[in-house]
Amino acid sequence: MTTTPDGRSIPPAHADERAMLEAWLDFHRATLVLKCSGLKDDQLRLASAAPSSMTLLGLVQHLAEVERNWFQRVFAGQDLPPVFEESNGDGFSLLPDRGLDAAMTAWQAEIARGRELIAAASLDDSGRLSEQEAGHVGDQGVSLRWIMVHMIEEYARHNGHADLIRERIDGLAGA
Repeated sequence: MTTTPDGRSIPPAHADERAMLEAWLDFHRATLVLKCSGLKDDQLRLASAAPSSMTLLGLVQHLAEVERNWFQRVFAGQDLPPVFEESNGDGFSLLPDRGLDAAMTAWQAEIARGRELIAAASLDDSGRLSEQEAGHVGDQGVSLRWIMVHMIEEYARHNGHADLIRERIDGLAGA
């Protein structure tokens, strides 16, 4: 079997490191899409549980910001504004006139741009963190390998949030 029953590609059991990292990152990206599929706008805006204001729509926007930050700012050294200006950079703020289609389009554009920037790079190539970010990591330089592992972790954590939010909305739970 190469796909899950819901259509997501299963990462290979045996592959080189780069292919494995890319497959797991793509699996988690597809999981986020799955968690948001089939819902109405008001459901996508439903907060998880008080006091949290986290929503599925906010998670998509946030992960667009995360994609931009790690692949474009940190790895490629580009000086770019947030994807969603009004959110102060984290992406969680919602606007009444921006729904899932607009957020997904922006998120997918960030994924595509990140893929372009790392396509010819070695996993050993490094990006540069800000001094503030480096304080959390312990070094200003981080390899593409580190970034990709971190991105998998970031998506896995947020997909756990998405699973709980989706379960609260309509009872759908699981990978």
